[in-house]
Amino acid sequence: MFFKQFYDQPLAQASYLIGCQATGDAIVVDPIRDVRAYLEVAEREGLRITHVTETHIHADFVSGARELAAATGARLYLSAEGGPDWQYAFAQQDGATLLHDGDVIAVGNIRFDVMHTPGHTPEHLSFVVTDQPAAAGAMGILTGDFVFVGDVGRPDLLEKAAKIANTMEAGARTLFHSLDRFRALPDHLQVWPGHGAGSACGKALGAVPSSTVGYEKRANWGVATTDEGEFVRMVLEGQPEPPRYFAEMKRINRDGARVLGGIGTPPRQLATALPALVRERAWMIDMRTADAFARGHVPDTLSIPYSRSFSTWAGWLLPYDVDLWLLTDADGETTPTEVQHAVRDLALIGLDRVAGWFDASAFADWQASGAEWRDVPQLTPMALAERRVRESVQVIDVRGAMEWEAGHLPDTTNIPVGLLADAVPSLDALQPIVTQCQSGARSAIAASVLLRAGRLDVANLVGGYQGWRDAGLPVAHDQRITA
Repeated sequence: MFFKQFYDQPLAQASYLIGCQATGDAIVVDPIRDVRAYLEVAEREGLRITHVTETHIHADFVSGARELAAATGARLYLSAEGGPDWQYAFAQQDGATLLHDGDVIAVGNIRFDVMHTPGHTPEHLSFVVTDQPAAAGAMGILTGDFVFVGDVGRPDLLEKAAKIANTMEAGARTLFHSLDRFRALPDHLQVWPGHGAGSACGKALGAVPSSTVGYEKRANWGVATTDEGEFVRMVLEGQPEPPRYFAEMKRINRDGARVLGGIGTPPRQLATALPALVRERAWMIDMRTADAFARGHVPDTLSIPYSRSFSTWAGWLLPYDVDLWLLTDADGETTPTEVQHAVRDLALIGLDRVAGWFDASAFADWQASGAEWRDVPQLTPMALAERRVRESVQVIDVRGAMEWEAGHLPDTTNIPVGLLADAVPSLDALQPIVTQCQSGARSAIAASVLLRAGRLDVANLVGGYQGWRDAGLPVAHDQRITA
């Protein structure tokens, strides 16, 4: 048996290629939209990708199942569990085989036993894997977003992200009973999850790529908690805000992601094209560092520095029905690796409409023309404290609600950065704004959101809450937090 885990760092997502080396048949489980790696590894190993499946309708990335099936001619295997609201709309037209609890997928001599494991989502499946020639019984379970290393899948996304009311507690109780089936599995089974640390599909995911059933019974709080009421309370407590784009991912993956036939590279744009885009208020993403953006930037551009969290913030902040343009400080006509990676990362969450990119010459020509060149004032903690003595300032804490409750600057308003654009009309139009987060990274993005929304009186707190606290300045705590 051939086995390989593929791990995408920006998505914190794992997919799997498992092949029967005797017959050459192979299956890919939970593929992402960039299918090149699966094709390359399969060819190198002398395997044919004949089966493609996924554990559930994903909320955090666009599924690559249709993309991979189109590229290989493989048959799709999709969940038919979860009731009428959780069926794949494209299953019939794509000739997919529908899966129910107790079904078996045979990939050469490898057996995949289908387990319905709802709770994270109603249709969720897990797959128990047996290498039959070994005659040693099952060897592992592909758990998707059901059981992670150190955590379990969150059951609140249907309510918080997909806006399906009154589903959190019911999902939590369903998940609890699904875990009974997990606990009944042999301890030696390996656990191959769908996500690792950094994913928003859980609150305490481990960074280790795999585990065993026995270890998770001992070390995973969700598996170890056997009181239903306590489990429901714990699994719903402290979950982070789901990114705005999760609802869009659910819709795309349920209805069927558009087959791209590969992720292309958009053309480089001449600097002369930039003024027209600014006049149109086109959606332009400045990928430079936050410091570079603060020193000077083209008006109405969003600052989303290219990093591991680039696609997360893009999903929070960008619309899905417009063309996008990337700005980079790279030189030359050859598409920079950073731009190639950014286009790929955006496509993986369904932002397919990157129309072009600008290099460093666009910034130079813009400044040379005398056009407006904005900056973002950067305040040290002491400078902000002194300014608040002299004048009234709105300090917007753009961290998550739990971070704010655990400790914050006095007299601040908590609006997570992903929700800030919608909240602009509620802000005092006469008071200047200072954005603040934990260290200064998120608040730099938030400042660009406010600037694009027309608030030009914006500054950013350097060092954020951590810097404020380190400077010995007073902090406040939400009254609900106890020692």
